[in-house]
Amino acid sequence: MSLTLHFHPLASFCWKPLIAFYENDTPFTPVIVDLGDEQSRTAFFRLWPLGKFPVLQDSARGALVPESSIIVEYLELHYPGRTALVPADPEQALQARLADRLYDFHLHEPMQKVVLDRLRPEDRRDPLGVEQARAQIRAAYDMVERDMAGRQWALGEVFSMADCAAFPALFYADRVEPLGQVHADLAAYLARLRRRPSVERVVQEARPYFHFFPYYDGRDP
Repeated sequence: MSLTLHFHPLASFCWKPLIAFYENDTPFTPVIVDLGDEQSRTAFFRLWPLGKFPVLQDSARGALVPESSIIVEYLELHYPGRTALVPADPEQALQARLADRLYDFHLHEPMQKVVLDRLRPEDRRDPLGVEQARAQIRAAYDMVERDMAGRQWALGEVFSMADCAAFPALFYADRVEPLGQVHADLAAYLARLRRRPSVERVVQEARPYFHFFPYYDGRDP
């Protein structure tokens, strides 16, 4: 088995490549990084000095691949499976990449801003920045709500890397800034994603760690 993924099951950006792995039953060796453990932290920073996961190692090709979207692209290029996560059609591939970027930059990152702010000491929090992040999340909800009208998946009928990006962003954002009743199509899309076997596996593996999430309310996710 040449592929080794360094990640943490709770880390939202790690969910994207995990869904991609499980969607195509691509074999890999999982290495859970515990930044609170000195040995684990040191080993990971030695591998990737920027210290951000996920990071993929491919011993067969001598490659080290960081960044969740790039890992999905790498798998599609070198280890394709039954589900083409990057569509073969160039126009559809462009749309998949655009949706992936929109979910990451305009929903996932502001969600993380809100979450990380809650982890700060109270006298170092940024209420203005949090409100701006919440406003960005709501704007992203409105945009995706319009896009998802009449669609099964982010690109229509085809499951893609855009959906791999959508689930972690929506799953965690919904706990930070609940969707509510005005985003019915988006909520239905999230529910469809949640029922996908590859997604369900990711959630199950993260379940033992959910109590570390500062917005966890005790409900079964």
